[in-house]
Amino acid sequence: MPASGALLVLGFVLLSLNSRVAFGQVGPLAPVAGWGAGTVTVLALIPPLCMGLFAPLGALARRRLGEERGLFWASVLLVGGAVVRTLGMPGLYVGTALVAAAVAVVNVLIPVFVRTRFAPRRIGTMMGVYALSMGAGSAVVAALVAPVAGAWSWEAAIALAVVPAVLAVVGTAPQLRVGRPAPAVAPGVRRPVGRTALAWSLTAYFGIQTLVFYATLAWLPTILVGAGVSRTTAGTDQAVMILGLAVGGFLAPTLAAARRDQRPHVLGVVAVSVLGLLGLLLAPAAGAPVWAGILGIGMGGGQALAGVLFTRRGTDHDHVAALSTMAQTGGYLISAAGPALVAVLHGSTGSWTVPLLALIGLLLVGAVLSMRAGHDGGTAVGATGSVVEGFSRRAVTLGRRDPSGR
Repeated sequence: MPASGALLVLGFVLLSLNSRVAFGQVGPLAPVAGWGAGTVTVLALIPPLCMGLFAPLGALARRRLGEERGLFWASVLLVGGAVVRTLGMPGLYVGTALVAAAVAVVNVLIPVFVRTRFAPRRIGTMMGVYALSMGAGSAVVAALVAPVAGAWSWEAAIALAVVPAVLAVVGTAPQLRVGRPAPAVAPGVRRPVGRTALAWSLTAYFGIQTLVFYATLAWLPTILVGAGVSRTTAGTDQAVMILGLAVGGFLAPTLAAARRDQRPHVLGVVAVSVLGLLGLLLAPAAGAPVWAGILGIGMGGGQALAGVLFTRRGTDHDHVAALSTMAQTGGYLISAAGPALVAVLHGSTGSWTVPLLALIGLLLVGAVLSMRAGHDGGTAVGATGSVVEGFSRRAVTLGRRDPSGR
């Protein structure tokens, strides 16, 4: 591999390591730091809410700076947010919002960056590398935060996220040499993505998957402690789940990108996630590491598969960016309700049964709504297909399809 190619991959991996590190610290720290349900809920709410609100900045950064410069400056903001998070509780709230804004830009730019800078046959692999690195970085930090907090303080544990953030800046800096993009040439008349069934299906898929992801990320250790698992073990199980995120995040896009139809993969990640939640519901203490790992594989696959759906359904770079921006803006705003929904349901029932059943139900509904996102168009097969075809036809009545059929 040429030196420039090696630097490209290295920078990509270093940036990917940071995309969930800060958010995976809250769950394991909550029992150790003694944070109440309100604190955990707010800290879990900030990332998806801010990523939804700031996702449009990714499209703006792409137009003004290009993918490479946009990712570099997002990395710089990531470092600033990671440092601010160490400055007591006010800093933790503000810094988490800054980190979330940076990650929002990264999330939008990554699918376009991968499609632009890597060969088509490498798209699935690179999206898998992105998810694998993202999960690995989060797993390592999640496993370290409880011991570090116990030995020093929770601020010291939070400071662990600064190191990989600095490495991301170093890794993306060489890409500043890439020339700024030429002005985009309009590809002809295209309906706004917000008026297509495809974009709404992508939004439903990403929103529900991410809602369940952030809900379990925030509350899994607390659920396990309530079932009789020790705090340290619960933090380790959280790390197992995050490691599962890395495994599922690599496998799902790698397998899905080579196919024209990703509906089987959508159903597969939903089925694995449901299995993990059922395990937590029926035997939370006895099989905690197993269920955490299974849930992580399903959730990681579901999150990483979104990038493949954006790149495969988009007709060109601008279309990919538009689909990614809409799905992540709407999807993250939907997902922001996840941690709070779990808290309310648990508080009103005094049990984790109803919250877990609610998450399972949402995943099943999401599987149906996501079918249009999984293929390039046409009539789906079987009972699920009839639902998708009807959904698509109703959306088309709003106006004629664009020439690409999207």
